[in-house]
Amino acid sequence: MPRYADIALPVPLGQTFTYEVRGATPAVGARVLVPFSGQKLMGVVVRVHDEAPAEEFEIKPIQQVMDDAALLPEELMELARWIAQYYVAPLGEVLRGMLPLGAEVKRQFIYRITETGRKVLYEGAAKGASRRSKLSAEDQNREYSVLNYLESGEEAKLTSLRSATGANKALLEGMVRKRWLVREAVAEERDARRLEKIVVLIEDARLPKLNANQTAILAELAAVGGRMRVRDLREKLARAGVPESTLGTLVRRELVRIEEVAENFHLGGVASHGKKHAHEHALNEAQMEALGTIVAAMAKGGFAPHLLYGVTGSGKTAVYFAAMRRTLDAGKSALLMVPEIGLTPAMTGQLVAAFDDEVALLHSQLTPDERAEQWHRIRRGEARVVVGTRSAVFAPVRDLGLIIVDEEHDGSYKQEETPRYHGRDVAVMRAKLNDAVVVMGSATPSLESWANAEKGRYARVEMRMRVADRPLPAVELVDMKVEFRETGQEQIFSRRLIEETEATLMRGEQAIILLNRRGYSFVVMCRSCGEKIECENCAISMTYHKALDSGLRAASGNDAIAQPGQRLECHYCGFRRGVPGKCPKCESEHLYYMGAGSQQGEERLQEIFPHARIGRMDRDTVRGRSDMERLLTRLHAGEINLLVGTQMIAKGHDIHGVTLVGVVGADFALGLPDFRAAERVFQLLTQVSGRAGRGELPGKVLVQTYHPDHYAVKFAAEHDYPGFVTKEMQYRRWMHYPPYGVLANVVVQSERLEEATGWSAELGRWFAKTRLEKVRVLGPAAAPISRLKRIYRFHFVLKGETRSALSEALRGLLRHAAEREIPRRNLVVDVDALHLM
Repeated sequence: MPRYADIALPVPLGQTFTYEVRGATPAVGARVLVPFSGQKLMGVVVRVHDEAPAEEFEIKPIQQVMDDAALLPEELMELARWIAQYYVAPLGEVLRGMLPLGAEVKRQFIYRITETGRKVLYEGAAKGASRRSKLSAEDQNREYSVLNYLESGEEAKLTSLRSATGANKALLEGMVRKRWLVREAVAEERDARRLEKIVVLIEDARLPKLNANQTAILAELAAVGGRMRVRDLREKLARAGVPESTLGTLVRRELVRIEEVAENFHLGGVASHGKKHAHEHALNEAQMEALGTIVAAMAKGGFAPHLLYGVTGSGKTAVYFAAMRRTLDAGKSALLMVPEIGLTPAMTGQLVAAFDDEVALLHSQLTPDERAEQWHRIRRGEARVVVGTRSAVFAPVRDLGLIIVDEEHDGSYKQEETPRYHGRDVAVMRAKLNDAVVVMGSATPSLESWANAEKGRYARVEMRMRVADRPLPAVELVDMKVEFRETGQEQIFSRRLIEETEATLMRGEQAIILLNRRGYSFVVMCRSCGEKIECENCAISMTYHKALDSGLRAASGNDAIAQPGQRLECHYCGFRRGVPGKCPKCESEHLYYMGAGSQQGEERLQEIFPHARIGRMDRDTVRGRSDMERLLTRLHAGEINLLVGTQMIAKGHDIHGVTLVGVVGADFALGLPDFRAAERVFQLLTQVSGRAGRGELPGKVLVQTYHPDHYAVKFAAEHDYPGFVTKEMQYRRWMHYPPYGVLANVVVQSERLEEATGWSAELGRWFAKTRLEKVRVLGPAAAPISRLKRIYRFHFVLKGETRSALSEALRGLLRHAAEREIPRRNLVVDVDALHLM
């Protein structure tokens, strides 16, 4: 029997840790609880063996094996090792991301008294409170109460300690810093099953004499078949004025009983409102050809990546569903990935209509218990169709035959925290490990995917016409420079957009306006000294969010004067504050709002179109999955006829009543320090344009722009993706940017500026003296956002000719950093970085 196990732990260290096996040998891929650095962590077994570590290491035993068998199959373990290697990420953090089972582990803190704490306690008993302490006499008494409570040497949980002594968490943390207490994090198993209580009427029970309240409860149960959820019954009792204790009386008299059953999970979805579901459509010739190519690859067997390039409205979703049906008929499972949670309601409703209870849902807005439940359903084989966002690529699907990555170009597939994987690329590798077919679909494929298709690595399938021969929407460019010259005012909405919107609403049709900024105004600036109000945690301007009950009106073409008491918010760290009455720098009262966000856009539209039924879709109005479902349901039902919002409205929505799309301020991104700026603007304009004219009526798009001659804007207006690719590829080739090279962004960060600058300089010297083959290093330089969440940031950009050369350079950098004792957690390595900010 193996004596040792190598465990991958969720810590920022590129190594595994060896523990002693006592008792049954854990399986590779099973979870265990182990002691680590004064706390108990959950890790995953990656190897069992008999190789004794070096004698100088103390080998601690595994404290608990949580799984009788491997929780992760070998193909997912192999995928985790590939991600760790490719993205230069710690294996333990990769595996933590693969297992959305945090609900099954309960973490809490325990405290113990130290010898220093005992000494303080005894001295305090003899001398009394210290006059030199900065704490109040009340808080000093609480400290002694804590020490006295722990004096026996027994450990105590945080909740027990606070309840017994009145000490708050900050006070306890101060005692830890003074080394009077030791704090440890412990973990233990928790039952994550979602259960609800049901009241059951006991049949054939002899009825004793009952009062009116008891009779009312029994009659209510009998009317609904003898079973009702406890919470539903309590609501009815409260409305009827019946005391809750009456139910307990009936339980004791054995007339009803309380059972615990599994709580139903609501997959969600948006009503079809008379439209056919995707699986109900008869496929046209182009769709049949696309499906035939995919099905032929499935029949042949083996790994087969496909790029499905289809214009907006060409019917890609119907092809997805037909391919998934063929996959299930062949006895295999299918995985459908979407870039954002906002797209799951409509897609889930379609999937449930097509595949009924074989559908499972995975994304981050599920509760921890719901995610664990769905994950186990998939693992048991109860769900053969899985839909979800980026992390769904790790779903433990059995007999995986097909992976579909919808809107494969979308940057939301890139994880912005460790491990910084790209969901699309991981999907391709997972398909390869499973000998499965992977289909990446988009109307605006990423340049990397297009280049792979050009090189023959992916099979390219094209659908260049909309279904039913519907025309692509006509696009009109509105030059906002000309608009300003003719009106003399800086307006949010041009005269043409207002005119077309009014005509659309008068015809009883729907319109969508993209205003890709949240909030009311994105800068508050002093007109006297030019100072912008920035976040105290980040080097970024704060965004003004107007209170819903504010009496301040939007200025028609002029910047409104800021008023005290309004909310400013940082969209990076979430910090909030009120708008000051004076400039923090010069104390001038001339503070002004500048720029318009979606909240101001909504207010302005309400002024222009007072009879319109206006809705807003952004992260302020859509905070949970139910919010998105309600908004989309109202939009499909026609309850909203004018929708304004951020880029959330641009992706994948199929609303047949929308005939007009307005685009406001989308080209501001062309000025960002990002080599992908033109690609992003082209994709956004094309995608949002595709929301118009998807029904029987033709669509129209008005794009307000200050750059009407920019090639990204012109090609988007002409619906010319191949033309844009040809132009953009020239620039990428000249500058050796992807797909003509590989890229990594390395960020050096610290809460202390001198540490961040010192470490950056040290790594810069290493790069300067190290001969790197086929890798060019830019930097160190301050990151475009030089301070984020109170952390100072400097970065290097590495451009490599080959993947292996880039990987070797990054690993060499990390080895040197370890030798110089630069903590790994202070280095962010982002391979295939999409954002360099």
